[in-house]
Amino acid sequence: MKLSIASYLKPFILILTFALLFSCGDKATKAEENSILKVSVYQVEKTATNTLFEVSGTVEAEKNANISTRLMGEVLKVSVKIGDKVRQGDLLLSINSADLKAKKAQVKAQISQANSAFINAKKDYERFTQLFKEKSATQKELDNITTNFEQAKAGLEAAKQMQNEVGANLAYADIKAPFDGIITGKFINNGDLANPGIPLLSMENNSNYLVKTYVNENQIGQIKNGDKVHVVIKSSNQQLMGIVSEISISSKDSGGLYLVKIKLSKPEKV
Repeated sequence: MKLSIASYLKPFILILTFALLFSCGDKATKAEENSILKVSVYQVEKTATNTLFEVSGTVEAEKNANISTRLMGEVLKVSVKIGDKVRQGDLLLSINSADLKAKKAQVKAQISQANSAFINAKKDYERFTQLFKEKSATQKELDNITTNFEQAKAGLEAAKQMQNEVGANLAYADIKAPFDGIITGKFINNGDLANPGIPLLSMENNSNYLVKTYVNENQIGQIKNGDKVHVVIKSSNQQLMGIVSEISISSKDSGGLYLVKIKLSKPEKV
């Protein structure tokens, strides 16, 4: 069974055999191989050359995402289905954005008006500033013109900000793939109502996979980043090699267990 297919249906349950060698050379390698075959699940075996123990874990794509939107609206079209391969930037689904497009046209007109008002107010401000220096305008007149100028400037900035907000929201109407990968979940159909923050699709990149497992405090000290790990798929008895890539420094939020991540070196064979 290919990992790229099975992983999005249900995570594999794995048996991981940590082989932590304390000596080098061909003899150590041979001892390691023999010991791995003899170790029972969850049993710690210590020899003069290595320490072996087994724990269960799950495998998942190293890069995955739940895709949602900031908009509330009707889904016009879902362009993908589970199992489809997509490229970064491919259109995944479209949400009705008629209201936003109408608002965009309104904001564009507002910016045009605000820009004209700002240009006129700026000219008046510059003219009255010079007149005041020449003592041909009063302080009150200059203050009034300055106020008008500041208001026109603020109005233009507000219109531009509104334009940016509308543009950002429109970007969420056409949802595109954030990276190359495979669609692993589809939670909405054409005509359904999309809600902000609720997953619509899920996808993963099937180039690299990792194993997540939890190790107790008695064993965590025997593991370090870079250690080689034997990963056994229980359903098919396939064996892969992995490398410890991350070790949690705290077990506070995991019931006394430490999270360990293992990067699979040959995920295509799972």
